Formats: sequence, structure tokens, C-alpha cells
Amino acid sequence: MFSLSNTSVQFNGIFLFSGVSFLANDGDRIGLVGKNGAGKSTILKVISGELSPESGDVSIPADSTIGYLPQELRCHHTKTVFQEAMEAYADIIELEKKSEEIAEQIANRNDYHSDSYMQLITDLSEINDKLSVLGGHKREAETEKVLLGLGFLREDFHKSSLTFSGGWRMRIELAIILLKRPDILLLDEPTNHLDIEAIQWLEEFLSAFPGTVILVSHDRAFLDNVTNRTIEITMGRIYDYPVSYSDYVELRQERLQTMIAAQNNQQHEIERIERFIERFRYKASKAKQVQSRAKLLGKIDMVEVDESDNSAIRFSFPPAPPCGKIALEAEKAGKHYGEKKVLENLDFVVNSGDKIAFVGRNGEGKTTLARMILREIEHEGSINRGHNVIIGYYAQNQDELLNPEQTVFETIDYAAVGEIRKKIRAILGSFLFSDDEIDKKVKVLSGGEKSRLALARLLLEPVNLLVLDEPTNHLDMRSKDILKSALIKFDGTLILVSHDRDFLQGLTNKVFEFRNHRIRQYFGDVYDFLESRKLESLRQLEKAAESAKKDSAGKQVSTTKQNYEDRKALDREIRKMRTRIEKMEHNIANMEAEIAEMTEVLSNPDAENAGLNDGSFFRDYNHKKAELEHLIEEWGKLSEDEHKLLRQKGN
Repeated sequence: MFSLSNTSVQFNGIFLFSGVSFLANDGDRIGLVGKNGAGKSTILKVISGELSPESGDVSIPADSTIGYLPQELRCHHTKTVFQEAMEAYADIIELEKKSEEIAEQIANRNDYHSDSYMQLITDLSEINDKLSVLGGHKREAETEKVLLGLGFLREDFHKSSLTFSGGWRMRIELAIILLKRPDILLLDEPTNHLDIEAIQWLEEFLSAFPGTVILVSHDRAFLDNVTNRTIEITMGRIYDYPVSYSDYVELRQERLQTMIAAQNNQQHEIERIERFIERFRYKASKAKQVQSRAKLLGKIDMVEVDESDNSAIRFSFPPAPPCGKIALEAEKAGKHYGEKKVLENLDFVVNSGDKIAFVGRNGEGKTTLARMILREIEHEGSINRGHNVIIGYYAQNQDELLNPEQTVFETIDYAAVGEIRKKIRAILGSFLFSDDEIDKKVKVLSGGEKSRLALARLLLEPVNLLVLDEPTNHLDMRSKDILKSALIKFDGTLILVSHDRDFLQGLTNKVFEFRNHRIRQYFGDVYDFLESRKLESLRQLEKAAESAKKDSAGKQVSTTKQNYEDRKALDREIRKMRTRIEKMEHNIANMEAEIAEMTEVLSNPDAENAGLNDGSFFRDYNHKKAELEHLIEEWGKLSEDEHKLLRQKGN
């Protein structure tokens, strides 16, 4: 348990927040939310002791330990991955050395009844008790478990950490913090450098964590799966909700509506009293009533509606220029860096209008393939673009590609040509750059501001193929939602590299999974892909169970308990599959109804009045028909999988 009491922090005379107070208990998993710059990371620094508040107190028990993962890497690892992770047990290793030293002293003495001898026995007992509580004897197994969970391979364990990228070194730092098992865990954007599988593993780890967790994240799915409490930081104040993020959004809206209604009712009452006072002010017979109501008016506590920071980017992509039916076609495409193989023998077709998610572990080649598509790097095989395909690209390190010495305005002005130059200020304004801010140099912008500036550049020229590599890394929740909405409405082809499940949900109709230098295609969005992967994992487990029926001595191992567990897992998968099929059937029914309505419009002799002339109606109609075919195809595959599971259960 710890608390912040009336805590305030200011920078250059301006208070970031003031009078912040809250109490955190063991088992609390708190998500700090708010727009970029609201003070979320600053609160973590105050709790960790890295930053002293202007006023107020931070009360943390003296025996409590804190683990803090900042956004930026601060440690310079030089040992192997496994050795670095084992640094988490430095205190345990020191205790073991003391235990060995004391045991050696005891072995070399024979004054068994002296006070000093008894003190050595006591010290040894206390140290061994501590070691037992800390679980030091399991440290190698625990280290291996955490490293594997965070995405490292066993062959990575003995490689120098210097050979890994900054993102992977952040994983090493996260592993060290998790292995220390602190009482208070502070995580600032922990999912930024994790792939989907590692994020899911971290969710499970944090769900079982016994201490207090406070985290900053713009990953809605991660917050929903981990947190049980949400603290919003806005306009220098905080609001505490005892729920996860999605429930907080609803409760916050309800609270604001209640406050607005209460304020309106109070205002009506005040106006009624003021009318009475004004009407009877000069009538002696009403003097007492007027005076009474005037006193009542003076005692009213005014209801104030919380200020809301509603600033958010506002934009939509220009209409995609027409192009051929095929956007991209790859044959035997691959990439090697010297002897290191990244991708090989890739064969795929991207049709115009496809919305594709690239997913997989970091380092499997997602960004590499994006750069191959952009023709930024040489590669084996061929990746051909379709007729009149125009590509817009957002790089993962887009902020590093901006010229730090240019101003915000110059960055856009330099890239803009033609009539669009007249709209530069309007475009920048829609991305929250005011007239005062467009003269800022890029080098002083925050990560979020650089991301917004890079997105603004994508609007300077109409494109029909967008390739976006981690576009949400520095965007707040509201900006991510607006970007997602704009991408849903984008009528071109989309290739999106992202680990944000909530952002990907409903946005793509195909998933390319990168694994073992190849790609595998799945139909549907990211959650359809994750369900498919779970099903495959279950089948693999069942095969492994079959091959392990006998122990090393050749004796039959009892499988009763394993069969029971397998049956339970199979029942769960069948229920999940049935839920997915029912959802798919509901979507098919809705889509068929929509198509029937559109068919009725087409058969109407007054169709010229139904908005058909601009061609968008026909594109939408054909798109819905194609989507219906896709849904029916997916429904068939799901039904087949369900039958297989049911047959498997029957056996």
C-alpha cells in the first residue's frame, strides 16, 4: 500500500497537475490514462522517486520495493541475455555468498556453546529463511520462463545483449524487473516493443502478480485485460474509477451527463429565484419573501461541470485513385543479410481493396517486407505492383526520418506540391498544430507530435496503397480511434504492421503471420487469427500428448487426469467455436438484409434520386457482395472445424 497526498508538479512555472491524491492497495492494477502530456509518466516518476514533487507527500512503506520501467532505455547491457536477466537475483546471490561464508566459519569452529557461535547459527538460519521465501533455488527456471514469455528463443540466451536492437534490450530490462518481483510495479508503455504473443504472456503474468501494478498504456485491449482500476489525468486533476478502461469510458460519459443535467437544473432554479426577486423587489408586502430568496441564492453551491480536453486530430484520407484489380504480386521473394536469412520463398497476391495486418514476433521480417514493397532495399525474387498503384508509407522510425532542423510548417511545405500547398495550415490545424506551433522545430517536438506530423504528410498526395508500420506507437487513445476510423473509410488497399489488437480489430480482412522466414495467410481480423492459432496449438498439444503416453522406461503412464484436462480444453474450444459461428451467422444475416435493401433501390425506377450517379453506391454494393461471399466462406471453414472438434470429442 502507498499513497500520494496533495501532490503537485510544475515545469517552468506551469503546473502539470496540482493537488493529486490517491491510495493504492496490494492487488490494485491501475491504468493511468489521459492525453499525451497530461502527466501520466510524470506521476510514475514521482512514485518511483526519480522526481520530487513541488508540494505534497508520497508515502511508501520503508520495506516496499519498486520496479520501474521507463519509456526510454537507460541501461546499457553488455553481458549475455541470460546473464543480464539473472542480475534480477543479485540480492539472492549476495545472500548465498553470505550463507556459504557463515557455513564455512561454523565448520572451522568447535566452541559450540559460545555466544558468537550461536549468533552464527542464528544468522545462517535467518539467511536461509530469506532464501527460501525469495525462491532463489528456482531462479534459473524462472529466468528461462520469463525470457521465453517475452519472446526470446533459447538460442538467444547466450548471445551478447549488444547484438540486439533497442526494443529487444527493453525486453531484457522488463525481464529483470519482473523477475525481481517488486511490491510496486510501475510500467510506462510496456507493450511498445512487444509483439502480440509477448503482450498476451505479459497480461497473464500481471494478472497473477500479487503486488500493486500501475501502468501507462495506449493499448485498450491490454488495459482491459490487466487493470481493475482506472485513474484519468485531465486538465491538471485526476478522477478515480474502480473499473478497467472500457467500463471507465462508459462511466465517465455517464458522470459528465449527470453533472450537465444537475447544472442545467440548478441554473433553471436560479433563474426562477432571480425572476421572483426582480418581480417583487419593490413590493413591501413581499419584502420578507424577497429577502429569504436572496439569502437562499447566496447559499447555493454552484454545480461545476468538469472541463474536458476534447482536442483530437481530425482528418480523412483523400479518395484513392483508380488502379488495377491486383495491387501487389510476389513470387519467390526473399531477403538475406549476409548469412542471416530473414525471409524466403514468399508467394502472395494482394488484391485492390484488401486490408491486411502484418503480425508476428519482432525480427521476423514484417518491416523488411514493407521496405521490399517500397523498393527501399534489394531482395531476391520479385514483388510487382499493379497498374497505377501509388504507395503512401509511414515508417516505424518515421520520427527519425524527419529533418530536425526544419519547422513543422517547413516539413509539410517542402513535401507539398500544387494546389495542396494552399491547405497546409488547415491540414496542420487538423493535426493539432496551432498557428503558434507551426514554427516549432521538429527537434523539440514530442514523440506524439512527430507521429502526428508524419501522418499529416500522408495527406499531401492521393494514394491507393497505404503501408503503415506501427503508426499508433505515440498516439493517445482518441487519436488512435480517429486514425482507425479514417482507415476504415479509406477506399484503397491497406497494409498495416501493428501489435495493437484493439486497433486492428475490425480494420483488416486478412492477416499475414510472419514465422520461420515465411508468411501464412489467415482470413478475418486479428481476433479470428488468434482463435485460429489457439486451435492449432490445441491440436499440437494433443499430438504431443499422444506421443508421450509412455515414460522413459517404457511403462504406460496413467492418462486419466490428462484426458480429463484435454476434454475440458476441448469443451472450451467447442464453446468458443460455437460462439464465433453464431456471431458469423448474425453478420451474414445483417449483410444479406443490407444487400436486399440495396437491390431494391437498384430496381426502383426512381433510382436516379437515390444517389447512384456518383458511382459510390455501386462500389459499396459490390463491396458488400464480396464481403458476404467472404463471410460465407469463413462460416463454412468454422463449421468444418466445429465438426472436427465434435468428432474428436466423440472419439
